[in-house]
Order: sequence, then C-alpha cells, then structure tokens
Amino acid sequence: MTDHANAYAGLQGDDSQWAFGTDFEDPLAGVDTTLPSGVNRSDLAAYCLMLADDALVMSHRLAQWCSNAPDLEDDIALANIALDLLGQARLLLARGAAADPGVVPALPVGSPVPPEDALAFFRGATEYRCVRLVEAENGDFGRTIARLALFAAWRLEIVRRLASSRDPVLAAVAAKGIKELAYHRDYAGRWFLILARGTAESRRRVVAGLAAVWPLHAELFTAHPVERRLARAGVGVDPGAVAGEVGALLDQMFSASGVERPDARPLAGPSGRTGRDGLHTEALSRMLAEMQVVAREHPRGSW
Repeated sequence: MTDHANAYAGLQGDDSQWAFGTDFEDPLAGVDTTLPSGVNRSDLAAYCLMLADDALVMSHRLAQWCSNAPDLEDDIALANIALDLLGQARLLLARGAAADPGVVPALPVGSPVPPEDALAFFRGATEYRCVRLVEAENGDFGRTIARLALFAAWRLEIVRRLASSRDPVLAAVAAKGIKELAYHRDYAGRWFLILARGTAESRRRVVAGLAAVWPLHAELFTAHPVERRLARAGVGVDPGAVAGEVGALLDQMFSASGVERPDARPLAGPSGRTGRDGLHTEALSRMLAEMQVVAREHPRGSW
C-alpha cells in the first residue's frame, strides 16, 4: 500500500529523479570520439555545428506551435518532431565540442553548463551556422507545413548518406535519425496534400506559405567549403549531391497536390554568403534573444 504521507520520500537525495538536476550525463559517454584519420578537427567541429544548428533552430520554431496548433493531435505531432530534432542537435553539438573544444564559448568560472548547452545558449546569431530556411518566423500552419516539407525531404537525404560516414558518431546519429526524418517528411507531405486539395482557403494558405519559403530553398543545396572537404574525406555530405533526389520527391508532392513548383529567385547574400557563413535574417536574432535569455541572465545557475 502506498504511504501517502511520504509519497515523495523516495525522491530525496537523488537528483537523477528530477527533470532538472545538476548532474547531466555526457550524451557521448562510452562512445569512441577519436578523430577519423586525415580529418581536420576544426572542419569536423564546424560541420557538426552546421547540422546541429539546422536541427536546433528548426526544433525551436516547431516548439513554438505547442498549444497553438490547429488541433491536439497536431499539437503533439509538431512537439514530437521538435523533440526529435532537439535530440539530434544535442548529440551533434556534443560531437562538435569533442572534436574541437575550442568552439565552446568561454563561460564564467563555476558555471555548471555542459558543452552542448554552452554552444546552444552562449553563441550569438553570427556564430550560428544554420541554413536561413529554418530561422524565419513560423507564419500560419500552411507556411509551417510548406517549410517542414522542404526541410525534412532535404535533411532525410543528407542523413541517409551520412549513415555511412567514416566518423562513427555522425554515422550513429544519422542511423537513428533516418526513421525520425522519414516520419517528419511523410507528416509534412501528407498535410501539404490535405491543405492543397482541401478548401479554397486552405489551398491559398499552403501555396502562399510555399511561395514565402521557396527563395530560401536553393541554399539547402549550396555547398560550403567545409562540407566539400568533409565529403571528399568520406565524413560529410556535399548537399549538392542530393539536389536531384530531393527535387524529384518534391515534384511528386507538387504533382499529387496540383501545385506548381514556385518560380522565384533564391534569396542571395552579400558576396554569396549564406547562413553557413553566419549571415542570417533578423528573425534569428529575435528568436535567440528569447531562447537564450534565462541562460544568459543566470550563467552560474543550477536547479
């Protein structure tokens, strides 16, 4: 029989029982993080941050739908997709820190912040390396679905190739992420079809959402020098290599939904710089200000 007078007695003195404690386990504990032969540690760290930042920022944007989605089922679905991406981001940030500890921001002495959290909460917008597609404001549900459809189709093909990476950590993260991203792609594709073939208003919204995010689509396939070097080393993936497969998949979605492929110019950056170079829209700075405020106000905090 439960002793209701002491229902919480078993939790005392054991921080592991709490959702938030002071003893966080290293997400890469027990994993071989040895640098693959012939690979520059700075390149590997930079590449991990690129992949991590894509997932982290997209995760935060999707989490903003929590309690705001059209119905409870999609509220939960979007939250779960956000959690999948957050899990990928955490592992990738930890891998980047293990590859090159110099990428981790310096914090006040005594701050109980693990490396992956330091990278998430104590870098400014220009230090983030995410593609600009993920950082824009959510807009309405139609725009969110259009963006998720583009992002998930692209990331799934990247991760499928990354599963054969010479870096065992990246290969393991990718192997787990394939099933997650396949669900993300299918969820977004199903909703795109439903909205496009639904009412006149639902179609208008998803088509307008697609037009709004499409100028950022081409950036997904523009390879940064770091991505090219690691692709040649058998560690990373050149995003240009997946353009054909992703394009064919999106054309299938457009055909099934009766939506024309947008004909819009890509959003250019000064001197060809993009999100991979730290060039971002104002939306990212505003998002990070909200996301990072507690950590920055209390860098020595523990709870």
